[in-house]
Amino acid sequence: MKLTVKEQRARIHRRIRKKVMGTPERPRLSVFRSSKGIYCQLIDDLAGHTIAAATHKESEKATKTQQAQTVGTLIAEKAKAAGVVKVVFDRGGFLYHGRIKALADAAREGGLEF
Repeated sequence: MKLTVKEQRARIHRRIRKKVMGTPERPRLSVFRSSKGIYCQLIDDLAGHTIAAATHKESEKATKTQQAQTVGTLIAEKAKAAGVVKVVFDRGGFLYHGRIKALADAAREGGLEF
């Protein structure tokens, strides 16, 4: 039986999550990409709560890649405000390419280390 794209991504994400875990000192930067936008969160898995979040709705109207860059910059600013510098990147089962890469590069430029 062939898996759908959604099922295959979920399988990859489960495999990644076995290895990647966020702590209070080094939270997990989780990224979700939909067809319309991009979302990211800083998550402390030990406490089970979100430290900061950013979405494409907070950015200006632009191309999807530019929105991802803006979201990466926003999450870096919010992380610094929360006192977080080092994070663990969780690409959410998506390929590290395009919008995911643009968000990650912008977050690095904003001061996050991963």
